Amino acid sequence: MAVKTETHEFKTEVKQLLNLIINSLYSNREIFLRELISNASDAIDKLRFQAQTEEGILGDDTEFKIKIERDAIKNTLTVEDNGIGMTYDEVLENIGTIAKSGTNGFIEAMEQLNKEATMTPELIGQFGVGFYSSFIVAEKVTLLTRAAGSDTAVRWESHGDGEFTITEAEKDRRGTVITMELKKKEEGEQDFTDEWTIRNIVKQHSDFVAYPIVMEVEKDIPIPEEEQIKDSDGKTIGETTRKVVEEETLNSKKAIWSKNKNDVTDKEYDEFYQHISHDWNPPLEKLHLKLEGTTEYTALLYIPSQAPFDLFNPEAKHGVHLYCKRVFIMGDCKELMPEYFRFVKGVVDAPDLNLNISREILQQDRLVRNIRRNLVKKLFDLLNGLEQETYEKFWEEFGAVLKVGVQTDFENKTKIADLLRYKTTKSDGKWRSLQEYVEAMQPDQKEIYYLTGENLSALINSPLLEQLKSKEVEVLLMTDPIDEWVTQALTEYDGKKLKSAEKGDLDLDKVDEDKKDKYETLFKHIRAKLEDTIKEVRPSTRLTGSVACLSGDTFDMSGYMEKILKSAGQPTPENKRVLELNMAHPVMEKVHAMFEADKDDARLNEYIHLLLDLAVIGEGGKVDDPSRFSKLVGDLMAGA
Repeated sequence: MAVKTETHEFKTEVKQLLNLIINSLYSNREIFLRELISNASDAIDKLRFQAQTEEGILGDDTEFKIKIERDAIKNTLTVEDNGIGMTYDEVLENIGTIAKSGTNGFIEAMEQLNKEATMTPELIGQFGVGFYSSFIVAEKVTLLTRAAGSDTAVRWESHGDGEFTITEAEKDRRGTVITMELKKKEEGEQDFTDEWTIRNIVKQHSDFVAYPIVMEVEKDIPIPEEEQIKDSDGKTIGETTRKVVEEETLNSKKAIWSKNKNDVTDKEYDEFYQHISHDWNPPLEKLHLKLEGTTEYTALLYIPSQAPFDLFNPEAKHGVHLYCKRVFIMGDCKELMPEYFRFVKGVVDAPDLNLNISREILQQDRLVRNIRRNLVKKLFDLLNGLEQETYEKFWEEFGAVLKVGVQTDFENKTKIADLLRYKTTKSDGKWRSLQEYVEAMQPDQKEIYYLTGENLSALINSPLLEQLKSKEVEVLLMTDPIDEWVTQALTEYDGKKLKSAEKGDLDLDKVDEDKKDKYETLFKHIRAKLEDTIKEVRPSTRLTGSVACLSGDTFDMSGYMEKILKSAGQPTPENKRVLELNMAHPVMEKVHAMFEADKDDARLNEYIHLLLDLAVIGEGGKVDDPSRFSKLVGDLMAGA
């Protein structure tokens, strides 16, 4: 009987796909193995489903597995499964085209049959599309397959050059074997015949596939004592171990995110967290949820207990991995998690995603956007539900990152604002929420006051806060550089405007107009002497005990922001400050008297610069001329 053999050209769309895959689609060559394992898992799923309604289809081959074989001498790699296999016509339909490829056609057929079954098939990917990725690494691909219940097999071969041959063949059991004759390895490329290369790829991309992924590996095992060669004294003089080849399972098969949360122990949750995060500290909190309906997905997310060392590194990767029915699609999935939640680790498994989805498509995908929106909402709920002590641990590790969302996520700005915590002039070193601040506001207080700066001690003792403290007004103390951007985006909270204690009129007290008139000429004189440094001299409504401070107009850049930009090497516009002077301070009386007596007195000029230096030091800054400052203070002390 003649063996049926045919040569076919790929359909136009397949040629285009092959060219795209080989040259540009997959940035990581190792992805091909993930795709082939995924298809093998898919084939076993289909067989398990069919076995529910077709008795005896499994025969005596009931131990499902996916086997990888490597041959460094022949430079080949083989992936074999004992799944449902394919007939001659199915190979033509599935491998020759894209639109009618395996899984979609299978699901439609099952819907048409409308048969009741005891289980739902967990189908992974679209057979035929991922299969072509083998040509990334292979000069030639041979597929040998035998359908369950069939007596004949089919061999498919191609060099990926536009055509393929298909012929009837022999195979002793059902399933599919894909053999790749690998391209010559270039310097620096992975060796896909190397045991540890295969182990690492399976661990990263297919660790949670439901079926064992096995490979024969060489091991050293102890030689039994009675078989060892010994000398006359009974001492072993030969080998104590021998090399054997054993089949080893490479994947853990523990996709704990797909289990009911009640069936997962705390130890399993912690072990899985360590596996995906490489963080040996236990997580602070976890979120395990399954959403069913229009948008279906399973998620297992973790909040670490400690911030990683590269948290603020722009190159640092996000911690969420994207899966499709236990098959790894990509890590560092920024599309699933906003920048301000980049510290979140975990897995999202979306069964309706295409295995071959690209980042560009992910950004536009409605399903992905829905998942992201839901996950963000659930994370907000989780954080809001934490006990105070636990939340404060979270805040101290990740608060600075969370604040990024105030400026970048307009939709959730209010929710993020609810999570903000600050120490204040009244909190005694403890964290306070904005809601707590608002609830404790003075009866006639209309605004939320804040002050930004480098450290808490400098802020809490700042002369800028003297009048606010005297009137029992609480002030938020902001010491993160990001707070400067937070206050630009969060202009109000709970109907109360945020106001800088450093800028604009605080409207806390009125200026003594008689004194203002008295000091007007002196203030003009001081401004003229310091015009290179300051833009205005004004009587202060902020100060009660100090003689001088630096402030700004409402829309000016704060002194801290100027310092941040300069330290980062950023160009800064000219930002002259306002010198505020306390007209009720005894020093100002003496300076005024000196000015009235002789405005050209050399000592007057020195005292004017000393006033400026005191204002700079009061906000934690550095004076321009420390030696002059030291000499003036020394002279004053000697004179006293």
